[in-house]
Amino acid sequence: MGYLFTSESVSEGHPDKVADQISDALLDEFLRWDPNSKVACETLVTSGLVVCAGEVTTTGWVNVDEVARDTIRKIGYTKAEYKFSADSCGVLSAIHEQSPDIKRGVERKVKLDQGAGDQGMMFGYATNEMDNYMPLPGELAHIFLQELAKIRKEGKKMKYLRPDSKSQVTIEYDDNNNPIRIDTIVISTQHDEFDTDENMQNRIKADLERYLIPQVKKDIPLHIRKLFLKDYRLLVNPTGKFVIGGPHSDTGLTGRKIIVDTYGGKGAHGGGAFSGKDASKVDRSAAYAARHIAKNLVAAGVADEVLVQIAYAIGIAEPVGLFLNTFGTAKATDKKGNILSDNQIAGQVKNLFDLRPYAIIQRFGLQNPIFRQTTTYGHFGRDHYFKEVEVYYHNRHTVTKTVNGKKKHFKKVEFFAWEKLDMVRKLQKEFRIKAGKK
Repeated sequence: MGYLFTSESVSEGHPDKVADQISDALLDEFLRWDPNSKVACETLVTSGLVVCAGEVTTTGWVNVDEVARDTIRKIGYTKAEYKFSADSCGVLSAIHEQSPDIKRGVERKVKLDQGAGDQGMMFGYATNEMDNYMPLPGELAHIFLQELAKIRKEGKKMKYLRPDSKSQVTIEYDDNNNPIRIDTIVISTQHDEFDTDENMQNRIKADLERYLIPQVKKDIPLHIRKLFLKDYRLLVNPTGKFVIGGPHSDTGLTGRKIIVDTYGGKGAHGGGAFSGKDASKVDRSAAYAARHIAKNLVAAGVADEVLVQIAYAIGIAEPVGLFLNTFGTAKATDKKGNILSDNQIAGQVKNLFDLRPYAIIQRFGLQNPIFRQTTTYGHFGRDHYFKEVEVYYHNRHTVTKTVNGKKKHFKKVEFFAWEKLDMVRKLQKEFRIKAGKK
């Protein structure tokens, strides 16, 4: 007998995601001034109020009020009727200097000896369920909300939509862990009050069936589209009404959606949040490195599913542990043709990937202002790309341009670099996997 597995996603207007976006927008702004900034910034949002607190070491200066309001404005909280808007909310800052006890464990004369910013274990996961090596339920939950956000921002259809929304997708799997059908889709979306409760709910459900679901089907691969059988359930705003939403209805906190940020409950999570933390915090950088390892292993055909755990002690550069689980799907062999154990694979992986914090930072360019884009719809499974961003310092990596009569500095940086499949060939050679044989 098969089983059901469920994952959820939340939109950029969800209170916790508002907090995440402000925290990472502040991190990016500190990095624009000083790429060596050490930042741990937490944000709380509630009705009419934003509170930013944390610890920072930097040579730059950031206008917290301005960054918070600009972030809220981009999300779409711009109307007084939302009871939380960019122009009218209060913004309080309680950001202070980083603890010297933590600082002494991180900084080293030789940068590659830089210690981990804290102890802990971080996980990375990959599966061949989707083309981007992400688990299906969580990825579909993200896609539904990404498409819903597009509809809201275009403003041509479903003009009653407001920023806050959630989705949930339940997939039925067979005994061999293969997805066979979509069982249930839940969409809860904030909306204007425009009719009776019953009429509003019926209208929203009809519009989702007319606009959202066809667009999602259009955007996903054919083999996933086939899972939309006629008997799936669509539950829309199950309470019957969702007018009051966002930070006015629920307090939001940085780091409270770590499962949405990662793999939707598949694999595992070490417990550490990402947003608001610079890359010296291995909660973030090592989780990116673990995903990079897992994704490249699956893409190389070493296994169909991989979970990687990396563990650190504060102030120590080398990991104290590396664990790998292929869930019985390993295909890598030794010279005699015997399937390698997960422990043997982990041993070889450790020799191929430098997992010291500073090496991870350099490999993925994590001292650049690239983090605001990670805060919504997951940190993983995204396309990596290069883009020129403005920075407030000048060195050999920047170019100076005149914009509106003012000289500004720009730097070409890479976003989502941990999603690159740049180790596939090396892994195939290491584990005797023929190219194209996965």
